Amino acid sequence: KVPLGMQITTIKLYKETKTRLDKLKLHKRESYDDIVQRILSILNLLKTNPFQARFKLDEIDKARSAIMPEKKQ
Repeated sequence: KVPLGMQITTIKLYKETKTRLDKLKLHKRESYDDIVQRILSILNLLKTNPFQARFKLDEIDKARSAIMPEKKQ
């Protein structure tokens, strides 16, 4: 469901890019918007606090390993 006031758009991606985004999912029903928002959040954090960004990436890796152990990173 789309939050009130938010609009949806369509973007074109290469299949390779889609495959790479799929590998970043924390769960199989996670949206591409969620993945892109997470990436952008980490990139913004990297500008101001690289150590915290690294910690966040490590947390995501641990969560992915616990939730989806069969997925290769």
